[in-house]
Amino acid sequence: MSETKQNNMKEIFIDKVTVNMGVGQAGEELEKGLKILELVTKKKPVKTIAKVKLPTWGIRPGLPIGGKVTLRDQEAIDFLDLTLKAKSYKLNKKSFSNDGNFSYGIKEYLDVPGIKYDPNLGIRGFDVCVSLKRKGYRVKLRKYNFAKIGKNHQITKDDAIDFAKEKLKVVIV
Repeated sequence: MSETKQNNMKEIFIDKVTVNMGVGQAGEELEKGLKILELVTKKKPVKTIAKVKLPTWGIRPGLPIGGKVTLRDQEAIDFLDLTLKAKSYKLNKKSFSNDGNFSYGIKEYLDVPGIKYDPNLGIRGFDVCVSLKRKGYRVKLRKYNFAKIGKNHQITKDDAIDFAKEKLKVVIV
């Protein structure tokens, strides 16, 4: 009757979900994109600022060109469930990075269940980026006495895929 105890430090959690929309220009289009983000996430988005100069696209450093919203805890899980429903709970294996995070895109915000079409906003898509962590990851972020995460404690691509299959009920294509 010797049960193997699972190490609770190895348990994987969702650190945050970042919803991002790049519009590429300031002005009315950016405001429409921010309204879409607010409609989908029910949170106030933050403008993202260009860091490089691209003269052919009319982009210069300091120009607001997109927006993002960061979700944590239960609202992140609820939002993931909603957007994965739009993707039919299917993700590509290429969506997972080597350090255990994954992301996917929603082509039209209308694909998200419960969202109605607004003709003033048009049709736009957005990206959903999911960051995963384990207990003990704080040691690499703290200012005093920071340390590296050990190789055995880092989240690998396979760990992230297993997490998505088990906890989020995702099918990997």
